[in-house]
Amino acid sequence: MNNREQYKRIVYFFSTLIIVALLTLEFAFTWYTAYSDVIALPFYRRGNWVLVLIYAVLFLIILKASGGYKVGYLKRGDMLYSQILSLGFVNAITYFQISLIGRHLMPVKPLLWMTLIDLVLLICWAVLSNRFYFWLYPPRRLIIVYGSQSAAQLVMKMSERVDKYMICESISIEAGLDRIKQEMRRFEGVIICDIAGAERNDLVKYCFETSTRAYIAPKISDIILRGAEDIRLFDSPLLLCRNYGLTFEQRLAKRTFDICASLMGLILLSPVMLVCALAVKCYDGGSILYAQTRLTKDGKPFRVLKFRSMIADAEKDGKPRLAGEDDDRITPVGKFLRKCRLDELPQLINILKGEMSVVGPRPERPELTEEYCRDMPEFRYRLKVKAGLTGYAQVTGVYDTVPFDKLKMDLMYIEHYSMLMDLRIILMTIKTMILPGNTNEKRHILPARDAHKTDREQQ
Repeated sequence: MNNREQYKRIVYFFSTLIIVALLTLEFAFTWYTAYSDVIALPFYRRGNWVLVLIYAVLFLIILKASGGYKVGYLKRGDMLYSQILSLGFVNAITYFQISLIGRHLMPVKPLLWMTLIDLVLLICWAVLSNRFYFWLYPPRRLIIVYGSQSAAQLVMKMSERVDKYMICESISIEAGLDRIKQEMRRFEGVIICDIAGAERNDLVKYCFETSTRAYIAPKISDIILRGAEDIRLFDSPLLLCRNYGLTFEQRLAKRTFDICASLMGLILLSPVMLVCALAVKCYDGGSILYAQTRLTKDGKPFRVLKFRSMIADAEKDGKPRLAGEDDDRITPVGKFLRKCRLDELPQLINILKGEMSVVGPRPERPELTEEYCRDMPEFRYRLKVKAGLTGYAQVTGVYDTVPFDKLKMDLMYIEHYSMLMDLRIILMTIKTMILPGNTNEKRHILPARDAHKTDREQQ
């Protein structure tokens, strides 16, 4: 296994090369047989080559943004979804590109046939490449070293991917480092979860020394350090944590994207929003929109807009409380809107006004923020950027992911922000709207409610 590990990137490269080459050849055939000779001013040979190359590069970029090239990393269904979504985007863009070149809307039938053949190629490639990958890289035999019972939640989640991880044994940190190191030699990797700083450092160094793969449940400080820069001015290594969120250039690019995306979204989704508004109004005759005070960057309050999904006066007692998946205050119409995330669409107006961003930590209510901060003061760290319509925690987590894990995911987004990451989250959001995932409750995974306390105690 260790000898094969060095070839994993090569496996990724050639598997991606194969599918991109197949789909590009399919496009080239469609272009030459259906479009190149019927446009007003046909290209010369090199012009056709450039158009085919643009298709390949565009597909590769969107495939990378959606994560669909990672054979063996995502579940087969998730990988296939990412690829199909990427293909749909690329073929739609290509059709409008061809129509622009032809100076009128070109026949769409050849491109539809091409897309159908592409889907067959994608399905065959996904099945064969996954089988080859897992033949080459079978599940790793792992041992988990834990410091608290909250590690059980992580074990249950990782056990859902038996195609990648085989957790064979667990051992408490109380067993002693010598005994733990002796046990670790019997396995291909180790999971380190909820262990105090000094002991964890010792184990991490031992893993590095023995070339043992280590999966580490990160603490808040770990996530902040991952966003640090190297300082090379002295002969002593330094790490610089700027700790002010996004740079000016990132904020400018993000705001430009927010304006364009919210305007386009309001125009294209106006029919959907009209249907949602009529459904809410016709059900009980109450108000269509619901405005609620939330917090955005630097803790600034604003009024977030949503399609009303609950009965009127759902909080007439004045006490804020989180809505559960089976909350009896949610109307039948609201349940559908929430399931498909359609109740969030009016927030495009908040984005256009500059109160929110397309991607960012989901805005919380001031009362709930104060409640969370009493148990975990680090919860305010997520307010270093604007609140978002969707976010990394929303597409990576599930409906009932605990706030502490959501905080970690939000900080990962802030510390590793890029426009490519925003694009990936948007593509994953579309999947979440179409195929909502199971909750931890349905998967029978109990929440680790005191994980934030353990994390703080073990820094």
